[in-house]
Parts: sequence; C-alpha cells; structure tokens
Amino acid sequence: MRHLNKLVSVFSTAVLGLLVLTSCEGGDMYKVNAPDWITQKIDSIENAKKSHEEPLKGMQEDVYNIGATDFSSGWWQSFSKYYVAPDGQKWNAVFNLNLNPSDNTYYKNFALIITNDADRGGNGYTEYGTIRFDATGDTATYNSQWGTYLYFKYTKSTQLLSPDANNADANVQKLGGKVTLTVDRSRKDSFVVKMTNGTVTKTYTQPYKLRNLNADASDTNIRCFLCVEGSYINFLQTNIVPIGGLTSAKDKAPVSMVLQNVPGDVDEGTSLDNAMANVSAVVTYEEGVKKNIPASELYFSAIPDMNDLGEKNLVVIYNKTFKGEVATKPIVASAKFNVVAKVSSIKVTQNPTHTNYYFFSTTATTSLSSRTLAFDPTGLEVTATYANGTTSVINNSKLSFSAVPALAGSHTVTITTANGKTARVNVSVIESKSETVTASPTLLGAEDNTTAFASAFTDLINVPAGETRAVSFTNYSDMKNNWDNFVIELRGNGGVYGDVRADNYGWSGQFYDACIHNGTQGDWAAWLATMNGAKVTVYVTNCNNGTADVQVVMKGTDGNIYTQYYLGLSNIKPSDLNFAFTVDHCHLVFGTVAAKMLYHH
Repeated sequence: MRHLNKLVSVFSTAVLGLLVLTSCEGGDMYKVNAPDWITQKIDSIENAKKSHEEPLKGMQEDVYNIGATDFSSGWWQSFSKYYVAPDGQKWNAVFNLNLNPSDNTYYKNFALIITNDADRGGNGYTEYGTIRFDATGDTATYNSQWGTYLYFKYTKSTQLLSPDANNADANVQKLGGKVTLTVDRSRKDSFVVKMTNGTVTKTYTQPYKLRNLNADASDTNIRCFLCVEGSYINFLQTNIVPIGGLTSAKDKAPVSMVLQNVPGDVDEGTSLDNAMANVSAVVTYEEGVKKNIPASELYFSAIPDMNDLGEKNLVVIYNKTFKGEVATKPIVASAKFNVVAKVSSIKVTQNPTHTNYYFFSTTATTSLSSRTLAFDPTGLEVTATYANGTTSVINNSKLSFSAVPALAGSHTVTITTANGKTARVNVSVIESKSETVTASPTLLGAEDNTTAFASAFTDLINVPAGETRAVSFTNYSDMKNNWDNFVIELRGNGGVYGDVRADNYGWSGQFYDACIHNGTQGDWAAWLATMNGAKVTVYVTNCNNGTADVQVVMKGTDGNIYTQYYLGLSNIKPSDLNFAFTVDHCHLVFGTVAAKMLYHH
C-alpha cells in the first residue's frame, strides 16, 4: 500500500530483438532421386510425428497468468477469466501448466470448474462440478473430481496416481507442460471434457447432454473457468472470447478502476494503511481486459486527513500497465468513508423479539453433528459506549452474531463489533412438535405425468412458529429428468418465499442462497428410476428465527431410503409461513399410509 506523498519513479522500457532461426531439415528435398524404400521410410517417420489430435480451429491469443509464480496460490484463490460455452459448441484452450518441482502433492495442479451462466458466488450461481487434472481411481480416499452433476464413473485417465501417506506421488510432475483443454457441447447425445499434455490424457465422457441449471430456461450457456493450487498457469490461446475480452501479448495501459471493500466506518486513531488494508480494485485495461489489484499496489489519500471525525473522501491512484510497467497516464477512483469514535464497549439494551428457536430431526439430519440455527436480530438493540464517553445505538447490520447449536437447551449468542467488542444474549432451543396433515386435493397433476411445472398446486398448509407439518404422499414421475418430481413452494401472505425440489436444488435469491442443503440420492439416473411410485414424507419446520427447514425422506421403489434436507431457508416471517406442493411432469397422491413406512426421531 502506498501514499500519494511518496515519489513515483518512471522507468523506461527496453525492447529486445529476437532472432528466429529456421530449418528445413526433414523436408521433401530428401526424397529426390531416392530409392523407394528410403522414401517410404521417410514417409513413415513423418507420419509418426504428426499429431492424431483433432486440429484446433479459431484459436485466438489470450496471454495472461493464473496463480502466483512462486507456487504459493492456495485453493480457490486464483482464477482464470470466464469462458462462456453455448450449447452446440466447443471451448478449446491452450496453456502452460507450471508445477512446483519440489512439491509432489498429488492435487497441486489445476482444476476446471463448470457452472451455470452466473458469476462465481453470485445470485443463482450453481456448479455442475469440478474436474482436476490428476486422477487416482479412488473416490473414497482421494477426490480428483466432485460436484452434484458430474459423475466420477464417466472419467478416465492414462496416468493414475498412487499418493503415499503424505499425499505425494512423483508422477504428478508428468501433468506439467503445455495443456490442451476441450469442453465439448457439440454432440447431441453426450458431453465430453478432455485435458491432455501429450503425456497424460484425462477425459470425462457423459452419455447424455448437460441439463440446464439457469433460472432462465432460454439461457442454455454454461461457464468454464480454471483454478490452480500450488501451481500457476501461463494462459495462451482460446477459441471463445472470454468475459472481459482477450489479452494480447502486447502490453496494455489502465483505463479505469472500480474500488471494492471500502469500509463505511473507520475507528478514530486508525491509520490509513490499516483502514484500507482490505480494499482492492478491479482495473480495466485497454482491450477490455480486467485484473484484481490488491491494496499493496494502490496509492491512497484521505481528504480531509484522518485526524478528525467525520466524512472523508478517499482518493485512490493506480499507475501500472497490465504487465506491471509504469503507466504513462495513471488512473484515479474515489469513494467516501467516515472516521467515527472508537467503540469501547457494547451492551444489550433491548432483547430480540424472538428468543425461542425450534428444530426438528428426521432420518435426513440425525447424522449432522454440527447443525446450527441462525440468530435472528429482529428487535435487538445494542448500545455502544465510545472512547470519548458518548453512547448510541449501533445498527445491527454493523454487528456479527454467533450461530446457535441445534440442540435443546439454553444457549448464549455472542454479539461482536468490527473492532472486537462483545456482548451476549441468551436464547432457548426447543425440539419442534410435528403434526401430520393431508394436502388437498389428494391427487395433484395429470396421471399421465404431463402436467407442466407450476401449473397445478395444492392448497396452502400453514406452519405456525415453532411447529412442524409432515405430509406423506406417493410420487409418480415420467423419469425423464431429475426435476420431474415433486416441488415444495414456501409462501407468505406477501407472495412466494421460494421453491425447493426433490433433487437437491432450489431458488429465489436470499431465501435459498444461504441455506445448507444436501441429499443421499447418489447416482441421479439410479435414483430417478426409483421415484416412479416412491413413498415420500416432507417435513416443514418454522424455526421462529426468520428461517424454515425442509426435510424429505423418500422410500424408492427399490426399497432403499433416500433423504434430502434444506436447512436455514431465510427471509421467512415467523408469523407468516405456508407451503404448497406443485409438480413438474409428475403427479402426487396424498395420504397417510406412506407415513407408516417412514420414520423420524
């Protein structure tokens, strides 16, 4: 991090001339007047040298690095650009994978992440899964591939690693070098991923098309990006122009930047260095290329200075090209923040509205050892005492709260300020009472399973605060897609909170994004085959903390029990929770018989 009053040195750049030597050895000149057997031998050698790989078409220069060149990048820290692959097309990429020669940890290479058409971690973001270049052939101990929608059984590699007790295998070094990556959506009956460096080839061949995970069914795009761990990539070529544009080998000047993580309030007496330590900037260069710049590479100034309380104008300057040279023309961005009196202590001056929380356990959740409930600060008032002796109520959005264990009894919630001052409040956790009800009508959806999604609903079932409602039914499906089964829609008087499905998926913004969800369906095709006639019980709990839990126990036609849970579905009004069932190319027959075949604790 640097300040404006420091000198900025300007360095001139030197241009190096490179001589390129060419050779004609191995050409047709050696065939002139040669005996037939010599000509045939030369042809045989030349044919052997030719690559049997499919030639890459439409490749364009895209030159940039992914990961720290000292091999220090940890997992989920350094990413490539987004490459959007439309349905019916291929994405081809070429890059150099650089491995740490002194570290043979089997998983320290690169991974391909395949997602729906949304920004990483953003609203609606969903991953198909991740495929790493290494392969062990062991899904239990070592995992070189994971995700809800990518299946290990479709993966093959020409180099299986055998990690030792230290997770090391010297053969991991064979993964380095120039890698060609292909994500193939051009086939009508399959989805294929191939990554090869000529020595090691790993393929994923799924015998059917990818399903569409986008909320907008008309958007059939997927996104692909790369992530490294303990390695780095020199990206070279792509046939698809990424989001943000291509990066040419030519250097690029900075054009603009957007600041991120600028604090709203800064404690009095904090230096500008410390106050802005977590600030970063997204810098846009010529050709539309973007890069995240840390605080250590930015110049900061506060106007007026940090000596007095009040609003400040933050001025930030960046003066580097894409390749890190001194830019001819620096770029500037600004923001506002406040210097405020430092909090010396806090205390709870009004308890929250809801202090009794509820949970319910079924077969779906009894194995969860660290299940928690979110703290609901509605109605909470916390008063701060400042270093100058003044007091005021702190906005709850500026406080953090510890989670509540989902265990019956009294629990203490710790309330923490940005500078680490704490207070406490007690809440009680109670096991919810469950009541079994029957939905109306007792038959939902056409019996030939042609009813389209959300075109038929049951009547609403109310769930009072602290209680659980259980509904049992038989699910019949056309078995064409994972989602062709029952759907549960949670509603309030003001409209729909959101939806969750039988296959570990849901939607509607904040309602779903913060929830914890998982299921035991396993292989989707095998599970789906058991759902036409499956006996199902759904449990909906109003936790009285602004969240709801949905748990599902399914007895398939194969006699096996499958479970699914969604815990902490948020933005729920405790006094206003209802749910209904809808269908998607399935039909439901409601009754109480199925309840006797299932069990809960």
